[in-house]
Amino acid sequence: MNDNQILRLCDQVRETAFAIHNYHRQGHLEKIYENALRHRLAKQGLKVRQQIPLQVFDEDGTLLGDMTADLLLTDELLIELKAVKTLLDEHTAQLLGYLRSSKLRHRLLINFGSAKFEIKEELRMVWETPNNPEAPRKSPNPRGESTRQRQRGPVGRGLGVMGP
Repeated sequence: MNDNQILRLCDQVRETAFAIHNYHRQGHLEKIYENALRHRLAKQGLKVRQQIPLQVFDEDGTLLGDMTADLLLTDELLIELKAVKTLLDEHTAQLLGYLRSSKLRHRLLINFGSAKFEIKEELRMVWETPNNPEAPRKSPNPRGESTRQRQRGPVGRGLGVMGP
């Protein structure tokens, strides 16, 4: 998928997640929101895989263990869900670890646990490795930002905080 297709896909996920948040509000376990998002995206004809196992390897190829990501959409977009009062840096770090392990470049982090809907997105993650000459030297974001954060409506980019 090209970047424009990924952005449209992110908009579709954002709008669907926002509708779920408006209907169910906060107060459920993360699994309820995960199932709801999987169900609604699948109803829209999107390929959604749930509870994706990811293996973590050391630099010499030794398997260190496994992680489980919440959702993978069209084999391109990794979606991690939370049901917490507020998103923390640790949640972002967890998702970045999933990206490194999966070699995926696009992610969404969605929080359903707050009274206001929260979503973080970062596109075109390129990891700096000795074998990847295209990787950036200072920032994983092509715009030079660590993340794009703004307050916008359900189709905005970055960290969106929206009321019910």
